[in-house]
Amino acid sequence: MSVTSIPVLTIDGPSASGKGTVAERVARALGFHFLDSGALYRLTALSAMKHGVSLDDETRVAELAATLPAAFREGAVWLADEDVTDAIRAEAVGEGASKVAALPAVRAALFDRQRAYRQAPGLVADGRDMGTVIFPDAAAKVFLTASAEARAERRYKQLIEKGNSASLPALVADMQARDARDTARAVAPLKPAPDALLLDTTQMDIESAVQAVLAHYALCQARNK
Repeated sequence: MSVTSIPVLTIDGPSASGKGTVAERVARALGFHFLDSGALYRLTALSAMKHGVSLDDETRVAELAATLPAAFREGAVWLADEDVTDAIRAEAVGEGASKVAALPAVRAALFDRQRAYRQAPGLVADGRDMGTVIFPDAAAKVFLTASAEARAERRYKQLIEKGNSASLPALVADMQARDARDTARAVAPLKPAPDALLLDTTQMDIESAVQAVLAHYALCQARNK
């Protein structure tokens, strides 16, 4: 089987739209590999913070991205021999990830790394530019979205459940600022691919979103036969 014949389902969308959870469950249902591309950018930001590298230092951050000792094992995310599953979900790291993702050299460093996840029997990839830049030939594409208020409320509940303090108004403002930065960046801006299914999850639960994505993938597969 050639690499290009391996099916890919991309799920893009803004922060806290539910794409990660949906993508992971869809991958499990299909028996496919799973790529959380956002985790690679979060790992890059976390690595820069740990090494005392400024997030504005494009050259040094790109060097870290290119040699990132990252691993995804049994639902956990590792940086070298450290389990950083929770650490990369901190708001400061998410903010940092959004900043380094706007650096062209960093995106270039992670480009081939992301494409290498395309392995048989298939891949479900979630991120912000999976369907537009990394896998433009994907068999099926989905763009998940939700209002900034709904996404902030989801993030707020996640933080409170983990025992962290959080401010809902501050999270809404953060979501809006991150959306503006992600959609306005010069390289690979956040936007749906022309052939992507637009799925608004503001009023949807996770299971409904998963079923909608699986149905879309099945439809695309039927069309491509």
